[in-house]
Amino acid sequence: MASGTLLNRLMAVRHASEDLIKPLDIEDLNLQGMADASPPKWHLAHTTWFFETFVLQPYQPNYEPADARWSYLFNSYYESVGPRQPRPQRGLLSRPPMREVSQWRTRVNEALAVLLDSCDEAPWIDLVELGLQHEQQHQELMLMDLLDGFSRQPLEPAYRRDWQEPSTASTSAASPTWLPCSGGLVEVGHEGAGFHFDNETPRHRVWLDPFEIADRLVTNGDYLRFIDAGGYDRPELWMSEGWAECCQRGWRAPRYWRRDPDGEGPWRWEFTLGGRCPLAEHRPVRHLSWFEADAYARWAEARLPSEAEWELASRDYGDRLQQSHGTLWQWTSSPYRPYPGFQAASGAVGEYNGKFMTSQFVLRGSSQLTPREHSRDTYRNFFPPASRWVASGLRLAQ
Repeated sequence: MASGTLLNRLMAVRHASEDLIKPLDIEDLNLQGMADASPPKWHLAHTTWFFETFVLQPYQPNYEPADARWSYLFNSYYESVGPRQPRPQRGLLSRPPMREVSQWRTRVNEALAVLLDSCDEAPWIDLVELGLQHEQQHQELMLMDLLDGFSRQPLEPAYRRDWQEPSTASTSAASPTWLPCSGGLVEVGHEGAGFHFDNETPRHRVWLDPFEIADRLVTNGDYLRFIDAGGYDRPELWMSEGWAECCQRGWRAPRYWRRDPDGEGPWRWEFTLGGRCPLAEHRPVRHLSWFEADAYARWAEARLPSEAEWELASRDYGDRLQQSHGTLWQWTSSPYRPYPGFQAASGAVGEYNGKFMTSQFVLRGSSQLTPREHSRDTYRNFFPPASRWVASGLRLAQ
């Protein structure tokens, strides 16, 4: 039965989320370093709430939901479902304890198995698939949130001492190769029967003038030259809002770069999920805001690609567009807006993507932290332009 395959995938994803907290101590489970982040326990509870709220309660009449107050604790942003704990205060939720959250996850998993075994053609099938994909998004968010939280601690703890960064060829001394794209009237957006989020459709045509795109991401070595050239002291390189953010927050380098422990000397270190590591100039620069990426591109006498340019180049060049997937999300010049003809789903799940189509920029590709199934050319990630905790880098166009 088709439902059996879906159930196997679902349980694999659910158990993968639980595996992510195995390296943590109990004290880490409520760690919330900033207002934009969420604690690991909250991620595990919220993804369970999603299945209970949108799948089990509507479609399994005999299902007995958790304490109704938990919906307030673990709703994220679904206004039509009801009020919720303010996001900046999620780290205050010491109750329910992790033990009860784990028991809840087990009970929800068992109920989902019963539901999926009952029928493989039902209205809840698409919602289960959406919930599975939603949980994979939270796996990546959990790791980014942990990196932020650990980075704020004087002891600089590692999430995993055996953490391995993606293998990257040494290219720090070499200029990127510019790949020519003829442009023209091209089609972008998802097509076919595979899973996709609603914001990836409808497929539509756009006109692109001829352009060139760099075959590799900007490296730490490249970005050091931007810093040495006074990039953080030249307002003419920055958007006005970005310059205000830079000055107010004291930005002088990417989010997790470090000087020596005494705070003096050059930028020689980088904080990672493996703890403090030497800054490798050949690796792609990461954890930049859109404002920093845009300023660097202007300093380099280039620009960020639009999301349509990025999608076309990745589709046409494949592996020649190095690090397009599995290394870092890549900022584009495109504001996050609906495609022509976009229609949000009806009901509460319609709030999933459409309500955020303002004041944010699109990132393309995927990062080391991204589940492999989410690494596709049409995937549209999006964040506010001041976000630096995202696993983001940049690629130049001209």
